Amino acid sequence: MSIVVATPIRFAWALPRALRSSIAIVVFVALWEALPRLGWVDRTFLPPFSVVLRALYEMALSGELWVHVFASAARALSGFAIAVALGVPLGLFIGWYRTLAEVLDPLLELFRNTAPLALLPVFVLVLGMGETSKISMVVYSCIWPVVLNTVSGVRHVDSLLIRSARSMGLKPLQLFVKVVLPASVPSVFTGIRIAGAYSILVLIAAEMVGAKAGLGYLVNYSQFTFEIPKMYAGIVALALLGLAFNHGVLLAERRLAAWKEQA
Repeated sequence: MSIVVATPIRFAWALPRALRSSIAIVVFVALWEALPRLGWVDRTFLPPFSVVLRALYEMALSGELWVHVFASAARALSGFAIAVALGVPLGLFIGWYRTLAEVLDPLLELFRNTAPLALLPVFVLVLGMGETSKISMVVYSCIWPVVLNTVSGVRHVDSLLIRSARSMGLKPLQLFVKVVLPASVPSVFTGIRIAGAYSILVLIAAEMVGAKAGLGYLVNYSQFTFEIPKMYAGIVALALLGLAFNHGVLLAERRLAAWKEQA
């Protein structure tokens, strides 16, 4: 009975919050729809939102959209997963050994501040125009925020926690596993969320060069053939894919950091 009563109450509390958080999106979509129809913006270059939605629906119905979505999602997920698998252990290792961190910090900062898109010609030249160069671009762009945020998380663990753990006789490995690793999870996931956004942004630019499928290819080809509604439909699909990536990372973070809410 209490569960049945609690559900409507929880819904009543959540509804106003959901409405407030959606106001900006509703206003944005309304302006997008109204400005071209009122003639304030040339609808040749910015079609109304309903026209873009129709193009998106037609592409989804024909299956064309899913070919591009799956191609982009596969590349982004592959590069993102490789970057996380390499970046988190590397960041933990560098953060734990301060001498190593001091040696590698200048190199890490150099790579982090080298724009991935500036290296796109290098990746294409060395790895060709196939899948390897595109996934490698995603790995390169994603690994640095993961590494640097993981290093920061390890370095900024509360010193009181470490002293308390040492006073209880924990060995270095136990200290790392039971104290440092859990405490650094929020910072690690901050880097992973940034990497998730980078994986989409960089991939789109990579897909505009030598790809035959993918949302970046769709946007670029639609602009080239002047199919403007399809171009905007591709952009909307990209935004939704990025939101899905971010939401997935948030869910994973909530699961892995559940201990913090219970503490």
